[in-house]
Amino acid sequence: MFRFKQFLIRQNNTAMKVGTDGVLLGAWANIDSDQKEILDIGAGTGLIALMMAQRTNAKISAIEIEKNAYLQAKQNFENSKWVERLEIIHSSLQEFEPLNKFDLIVSNPPFFTNSLKTLDASRNTARHTDSLSFRELLIFTSINLDQNGKATFIIPYDSEIEFLDIAKKYCLFPSRICRVQGNENSVIKRSLIELNFNNKVAVETILIIEKSRHIYTQDYINLTKDFYIKM
Repeated sequence: MFRFKQFLIRQNNTAMKVGTDGVLLGAWANIDSDQKEILDIGAGTGLIALMMAQRTNAKISAIEIEKNAYLQAKQNFENSKWVERLEIIHSSLQEFEPLNKFDLIVSNPPFFTNSLKTLDASRNTARHTDSLSFRELLIFTSINLDQNGKATFIIPYDSEIEFLDIAKKYCLFPSRICRVQGNENSVIKRSLIELNFNNKVAVETILIIEKSRHIYTQDYINLTKDFYIKM
């Protein structure tokens, strides 16, 4: 299990464990006081949805296709103090039919396309785009995001151009982009991207996680200190 300051993540039955990508997305996503409905696509353990619950009073819905992950997220939601505002739905995105539009959509989507698959089918579902392509994700977002809403994703940096090109076809444009490096000498590995329906110049930043091994930058500490116990 993984303990955060205000909640606990049990992850013994899930293929994908708590990782930096999920924490980055949950901390970086822009929360507004007037947001009422939030959707987490691909909930996994429920980490990102729980971070959203800590940061806002909105209702958070989360969908998860893999059964064991769904059951684990359900357990983590039920053991949190925000259980009344959290809903987990066992469904693929393709079959999910929400009754309303969302003020905020967040997702740490599967992104491996050509890498070798493992013998673990659950891990493959979580990691590979066979189950959810960028195009499917962005079409859904364009249909189900409120006109004044925001959608926030974390993807590999080398997929950023492709992702933004697809988003543009569905009238989704970047308002913020944060590119993430492990340290100042490492290559950029991840892009945090916020999309909306307003075609304006995006604010672009760089986030460096570590100064040296396990010595974190002040920017990373400031971003994650409300969640990590040791920050």
